[in-house]
Amino acid sequence: MLERLKRRQRGFTLIELLIVVAIIGIIAALLIPNFLDALQKAKQKRTMGDERDTGTAWFAWLTDISQGAAAGQTTLNVTDWPGTGGRDVLRLQLVDQYIQDVPELDGWKDSYNYRFCNFTQCNPLQVERNFLIHSGGRDGSAPAAFTTGSFLPTDYDQDIIWADGVFLRYPQGAATGTTP
Repeated sequence: MLERLKRRQRGFTLIELLIVVAIIGIIAALLIPNFLDALQKAKQKRTMGDERDTGTAWFAWLTDISQGAAAGQTTLNVTDWPGTGGRDVLRLQLVDQYIQDVPELDGWKDSYNYRFCNFTQCNPLQVERNFLIHSGGRDGSAPAAFTTGSFLPTDYDQDIIWADGVFLRYPQGAATGTTP
């Protein structure tokens, strides 16, 4: 009996190896699309978080400097408004005191578009959109015009736009209509 066990070859048969490879292939085929979708979802959420954080810092700055966001405010006194210089000028006002850094790139490594009302040309208490942060989504597009409202969260090419404390374009499921 001992001789018989010694002569028996050890290892897997070809059929057993093929079955294992097939099972691994099926599992990979099921998981890879979900993994890729999760990566895009993470980029989308990071973009929304960056826009929300920067916007909150922007409003804190406005409240401190001009009291323009205070309830019932009817006059405006701004001496340090950054003008229309974009991210670099905005960083001068916000970094260190209000936010660690103003993000340059969204989750897909495209530049954010920062727009704001120049107080020497308009009164933020009378202008509909004072602060706007725009991300072109996965495709990085910058349309001349956009529609407001929600879109399907799996449509990663859609623009994400934050303006004056709310998201104008944002990923939201079709079942609800509330802003995040």
